[in-house]
Amino acid sequence: MSTSTTSAPPGTEDPSPARAAPRRGKRDPARTGWRRALRRDWQLYSLAILPLLFFLVFRYLPMIGNVIAFRRFEPGGSIFGEEWVGLRYVQMFLNDPTFWQVFRNTLWIGGLTLLFCFPVPIVLALLLNEVRRRSLKRFVQSVSYLPHFLSIVIVAGITMQMLASDGPVNHLLGWFGHEPIRFIQEPEWFRTIYVGSEIWQTAGWGTILYLAALTTIDEDLYEAARIDGANRWQQIWHVTLPGIRPTMVTLLILNIGAFMAVGFEKVLLLYNPLTYPTADVISTYVYRSGVESNSFSYAAAIGLFEAVIGLVLITSANQLSRRTVGTSLW
Repeated sequence: MSTSTTSAPPGTEDPSPARAAPRRGKRDPARTGWRRALRRDWQLYSLAILPLLFFLVFRYLPMIGNVIAFRRFEPGGSIFGEEWVGLRYVQMFLNDPTFWQVFRNTLWIGGLTLLFCFPVPIVLALLLNEVRRRSLKRFVQSVSYLPHFLSIVIVAGITMQMLASDGPVNHLLGWFGHEPIRFIQEPEWFRTIYVGSEIWQTAGWGTILYLAALTTIDEDLYEAARIDGANRWQQIWHVTLPGIRPTMVTLLILNIGAFMAVGFEKVLLLYNPLTYPTADVISTYVYRSGVESNSFSYAAAIGLFEAVIGLVLITSANQLSRRTVGTSLW
């Protein structure tokens, strides 16, 4: 008995088995491209090792210590605390009137710093961009950048010497017949002193990013604006400011994220017990509670609360910026 088979014409074979079979040896293009880039530019990628180690050791690993905000910690004991106490320390600082005082001071100083220190570099960069004499422009840049390279200790020392009872400012006031003012000892002057010194120290350095952003604006846009009859102020409003808007928004989001982290070192160096009502902020209160009073768990709970607020602020600012102006960090 013989069986007959019908063979398909050449070139009409069913290709489905070939398609159904998995492809072997096919590499992911994205992974292959990443490996090729790593082999080609490994010298550049190696430069990121030290910064990554820095953030790992000094930023991420210390986060493990936040567990003592919910555990009773005793010096000399376990670094993770001795006993679980839950939200006890959170309830303690929420019921502490001193905490709410320093919380209000933090909001005041952080808000004033953001209100005055953020726009000053923008204005300074716009003014420097209008200067046509290179020698004058370089001189102003050098003078404005210099305070950034001074340590906070030096800046605080200069501020205290300038505002001392027998300092230059009070001597100047004496020439106009005014009685000496104890700037450093009077609480109502602290916020003005802090914000003023912050502007003096950071304004010049902040203009670097804006001046760099100004160089990326196409000159044809200015030419088109002049043809349309726009004066210099209109060119700044309709061409220059929109050109640096992404940089402005990015820095604004970062500043909002650091809203609660008011400069600890400068406040610690400038304030004293007489100015606690307006000068004491969360970071200095945490320092006194944790380091000076050995209440490490209580201080960790306050620090964790501050970090959560900062996270909420920067996330909200990023989302708001993305929906309103279309620019965000992520």
